[in-house]
Amino acid sequence: MRPLSFAAAAGACAIVALAAVTVSRAAVAPAAAGVSTASITLPGDLSFQYKPGPGSVAASTYCLTCHSSAYVSTQPPLDRAHWDAEVTKMRKAYGAAIPDVAAAQIVDYLTASYGPSP
Repeated sequence: MRPLSFAAAAGACAIVALAAVTVSRAAVAPAAAGVSTASITLPGDLSFQYKPGPGSVAASTYCLTCHSSAYVSTQPPLDRAHWDAEVTKMRKAYGAAIPDVAAAQIVDYLTASYGPSP
């Protein structure tokens, strides 16, 4: 068996990603005659949950729209200024529909739960 080239590997990843999106959409769409549905669990989401605390509901509500639940745990411990910059970037650059009140709650939560140790 010969190794895949970068282009072939990238193409295979794109096909897998497209298949995952197709499966995800099929899982939430009403089943048509003869169409089966499936659900998948993405790596990193197997058992991770946000740490409990004030703001965890806002983080779950708005952050899980785009990120896996384990995504925040892979970040280095960031201080308040960095978490604020990250939330601002999600809102301004990527168009995340996070209201001002929820954004403040998320920054507070991420700083308290995933910031540097005191």
